[in-house]
Formats: sequence, C-alpha cells, structure tokens
Amino acid sequence: MTRYVMVADLERCVGCQTCTAACKHTNATAPGVQWRRVLDMEVGEFPDVRRAFVPVGCMHCADPPCMHVCPSTATGQRADGLVTIDYDLCIGCGYCAVACPYQARYMVEQPGQAYREGRMRSETQRENPGRLGVAQKCTFCSDRIDYGEQHGLTPGVDPEATPACVNACIASALQFGDIEDPDSNVSQLLAAHKHFRMHEELGTDPGFYYLWEDR
Repeated sequence: MTRYVMVADLERCVGCQTCTAACKHTNATAPGVQWRRVLDMEVGEFPDVRRAFVPVGCMHCADPPCMHVCPSTATGQRADGLVTIDYDLCIGCGYCAVACPYQARYMVEQPGQAYREGRMRSETQRENPGRLGVAQKCTFCSDRIDYGEQHGLTPGVDPEATPACVNACIASALQFGDIEDPDSNVSQLLAAHKHFRMHEELGTDPGFYYLWEDR
C-alpha cells in the first residue's frame, strides 16, 4: 500500500510564505483563501523563547472527520491516503468545515481576483469555477501525483510529480513521499528526527508530520 504524507522541518522553515504563494499561483485560489499557510508562533518560556514557523493545511487524515459528516458523500479518500472533494456532489452545507479540527476547508461563494483591474495569468488559466459554492481545500496537488505515476515518476522525488509548495520551498523545509516505503525520503526523515502531528489525541491520524530536532 501507499500513503502519501508531507513532512515540515520546523528547524528549517524561515516563514517566507513562498509555499503559500506557490500554492495560490498553482491552484488559482481566491483572495483570502490559503490552502497552504504558515503560522508565526512564539514557543518556550521566558527567557528561553524562540520563534517558530509552522506550515499548515489539510492534513489528509487517515480517519478524516470531514468525510464522516459529509451528507452527500462528496468528501472521499483515495487508496493512497489523499482526502478528496467531488465538487459535483458537494452541496455546500459546510459541515466538513465545522468538523475539520485543522481549519483547512474554505467556502467561496463569489468569484474573485487578486487585482481590481485584470486577472493574473494563473487565474485565467487555472481558476476552477466548479469550486464556487462548495467546499475546497489542499489536494496535495493530486493532479501532479497522478501525472507522475502515469509517467513513471516518483512523487516527492521528481518535481513534476511533487506538490508545488514542496518544490517552491527555499529552505527545503517541506518534503513529500510515501510513508509506507521505509526507504522513502519521508520515512528516513521521520526515523532520524523527533516529530509530532497536530491534534493526534483526536485519533484522526493526520498525514502531516513536523520535525522538531534530531533524535
């Protein structure tokens, strides 16, 4: 089996938001919608205080609460672990957005653009009208993953098959790969570093890991 996950090295992330910009450019999301965003946090206790930048988004949980509450079965899960939304089935009720403990879902009712005059090229080429009035979120760039697998490429290794945010990260803080493969980049990173996941106590089994320090 395959399960794709993302790993963020918090020792490397500099909070530049390049991943956020790459995601918006690639997916042409509306103003105010950030499928990939970076939290700016202060951690520790005075005087031993430090700043941490934490990338967040859809965690592609193995047991996603959003899927369980969806009344139209629009939210589903692929065999490789990616949580999906069928825009044709979604009725825009917003139950999934309420159920998601990671605040990773968005509802956009009206089309929007980054600038008042004219649309950016990415908006013209990649904006999806089917996302209006329904739930939307990070897809882990599933279209790139599918393309890569169809052409013999390895997601997380070959850029053409890897999420845009990972490719764009200037500090190599984001990594992507198959956690079920013990030789994959993500498996090796998790074996070499202490790590955690957000709200593990909820039992959602999120597919987004955070590295904090070497073992």
